[in-house]
Amino acid sequence: MLDYRVAQTADVERMAQCRLADPAAGPADERMAAYFAGKHHPQQASAPRIGYVAAIGDLVVGYTAGHLTRRHQCDGELQYLFVSPAHRRLGIAGELVLRMFQWFVTQGAYKICVNVAPENEPARAFYGSMGATELGQYWSVWLDIRARVRGAA
Repeated sequence: MLDYRVAQTADVERMAQCRLADPAAGPADERMAAYFAGKHHPQQASAPRIGYVAAIGDLVVGYTAGHLTRRHQCDGELQYLFVSPAHRRLGIAGELVLRMFQWFVTQGAYKICVNVAPENEPARAFYGSMGATELGQYWSVWLDIRARVRGAA
């Protein structure tokens, strides 16, 4: 059974293993453990951050993380999002992003950005389907995520 929960520093190894399921994606960010431990701060990031994992038992099949920021005049940044190939197109990425959006809203962060490689058409299409618009060559942005969050007024 698929379970979503807040990611812990102890989950980083399982998150890295999850990413190995897609050789084209390359290895997980080597700074991920430091990010979750609050020792790595992306450009213009604030300390508040959170991550979520989608897991079947101890097997992580997807993960996300984000933090507050001032980058690109945004309030928050989606730092990581990955779902293993065998579990894609099942709504997992959308649920992970929704959980991030819910956290951002509790933090008063409504304008959210995400870095996405220009050649990563699947990611660009996914973010676009969730309402993001392009912000230059390497970034997409949601101007106000409140309408995308369940129960938002």
